Amino acid sequence: MPSDPPFSRRQMMAASTLGAAAAVAGPAAAQTVATSKGGKQDPRTKHPKPPFPAQSQPWPGLAGRMDPRPDHGETSYVGSGRLRGRKALITGGDSGMGRAAAIAFAREGADVAINYLPVEEPDAREVVGLIRSAGQKAVPLPGDLRGAAFCRRLVADAVAQLGALDIVVSNAGHQKSTSSILDISDEDFDWTMKTNIYAPFWIIKAALPHLQPGSTIIATTSEQAYDPSPDLYDYAQTKAATMNFVKSLAKQLGPKGIRINGVAPGPIWTPLQISGGASEGKVVTFGATAPLGRPGQPAELAGIYVRLAEDDGSYTTGNVYGAGGGQGQP
Repeated sequence: MPSDPPFSRRQMMAASTLGAAAAVAGPAAAQTVATSKGGKQDPRTKHPKPPFPAQSQPWPGLAGRMDPRPDHGETSYVGSGRLRGRKALITGGDSGMGRAAAIAFAREGADVAINYLPVEEPDAREVVGLIRSAGQKAVPLPGDLRGAAFCRRLVADAVAQLGALDIVVSNAGHQKSTSSILDISDEDFDWTMKTNIYAPFWIIKAALPHLQPGSTIIATTSEQAYDPSPDLYDYAQTKAATMNFVKSLAKQLGPKGIRINGVAPGPIWTPLQISGGASEGKVVTFGATAPLGRPGQPAELAGIYVRLAEDDGSYTTGNVYGAGGGQGQP
């Protein structure tokens, strides 16, 4: 009986990457790698379903301390060179969709700079390790996006350390659940606006002189843009604005050969939820009302970010891609 064919170079690289990721993600993740057999999966049971343990963390929260721990694709995403040679800057790259995008971009061949708050260093350190284990350059750039000077310096530092800039992912966001507009302080409102609206303006403006034709910008919007929750008054309006600046800038930048698109997640299991973005009671049942009966995991959006960044998506601009688990409009 003939022996099994030897691994291809791509298979060996994938196995090496997944092994390193499993070491970062922990024993449970390593077991997932060992037992995965591929093939189709039931989306209802692919990831954890509520009820979840009641939990809270000081804002902005750490993915590494969540129960269950979010899946960002650490042990599952396998690249195939779709972004080889590209240089990406991702805000909010320590956790959530930003982390999933960073892992996927690196495994597709891109060098990646990630921005995050200094208190998120434990999560960011893991992402840096995962990018480097994929054989790509990782550039950690901690700092608060609420200042124009920092945002401009962030772009300058990313360009200097990466050598160029091809992809900008505006993902960082501030979300705080508040039952009444009367309870939103001027400071909290300003915090949300500066992080979610001002920062993308400053960053995109600073990045544009460095973006050549074929470059892409991707913004993270939300189902809140078109179906706002009553307790997310300020956050929801920033996501509506994000959806609209994507459509506006697509018309402005298309003639320059630069594409811009958005990703609109539904209920996704990230530190935003357990650090004030949702009440503790809502955390326990988070995602239960989605037709799939569970929240999404950041890893389930990674491929969307890659699709919007790669050259095969060259006619896609001004669009918003949704991943709502059966609810929502885009």
